[in-house]
Amino acid sequence: MSQHHDHNHHANRKTLIICLSIISAYMVVEVIGGFITNSLSLLADAGHMLSDAVSLFIALMAFTFSNKSADYRRTYGYKRFEILAAVLNGATLILISVYIMFEAVARFRNPPEIASHGMLIIAGVGLLVNAVVAYIMMRGSDVKENLNMRGAYLHVISDMLGSVGAIIAALLIIFLGWAWADPLASVIVALLVLRSGYLVTKSSVHVLMEGTPDNVQIEKVTQKILETGDIISIHDLHIWTITSGLNALTCHAVVDDSLTVAESEVLLGKIDHELQHLNIHHVTIQLETGAHTHDASVLCSVEAGHNDRHEH
Repeated sequence: MSQHHDHNHHANRKTLIICLSIISAYMVVEVIGGFITNSLSLLADAGHMLSDAVSLFIALMAFTFSNKSADYRRTYGYKRFEILAAVLNGATLILISVYIMFEAVARFRNPPEIASHGMLIIAGVGLLVNAVVAYIMMRGSDVKENLNMRGAYLHVISDMLGSVGAIIAALLIIFLGWAWADPLASVIVALLVLRSGYLVTKSSVHVLMEGTPDNVQIEKVTQKILETGDIISIHDLHIWTITSGLNALTCHAVVDDSLTVAESEVLLGKIDHELQHLNIHHVTIQLETGAHTHDASVLCSVEAGHNDRHEH
């Protein structure tokens, strides 16, 4: 299992480096091409490619920093780097999209001269580059199970739509002379970028606020703990995300007074094993008897045999 994990880790990291290099190089080409051809939709697509590059970079840094050892100053290590970078990524995308839409309004009023043939060529190559990168990621990495890789892969797929928009705009300008097609395509791409920025920012802030992970159902988690046996009730339940793919849980569990130390260890081991199947990867449970139960700052209190959740 460890060798398989290490192989996937190495494959994912290698794929990210290759894709990041390709995306970053062509992003520069699109920026230069956008200024030369005076095409806003190309610049918008370059902005979307920037989001791809940042997304790939974040995923790469997550793999790199996840192996750094924790210390007394950072007891969780550097795993939160990914989340902080994601917030910056989302904010940058929102600013880029707002700028593109602001510029598009001015171009609708006074459409500039556009080198449409050059625009078509650059957008066409951009679509090909995105398709190649998507293929490399799909074949060379784990885009189904690994959240980092899947997020980066979806970024690249969405960017292909931006390239398609720029191609359609170039064709409309060439054959119909519709100069407004360029700012219209840029607005469509900007909306895609805005949506990506909003979703990335929302998810990242949710993690920083220690919100319950989207892939965890508290009701199933509490039910699984109570079904384990010897648990009378649980309280002070907290579930949060440390970084993508690493969810943690802490709670107090009230047990029978007659439970021995050896039985307690077996019980905790069983709960830890069961919760792994519910996307909980780091479990800390404090066992206590009814005599030591307190009611201070109870977030979630559940008793065996009752599925109702009481929040205070």
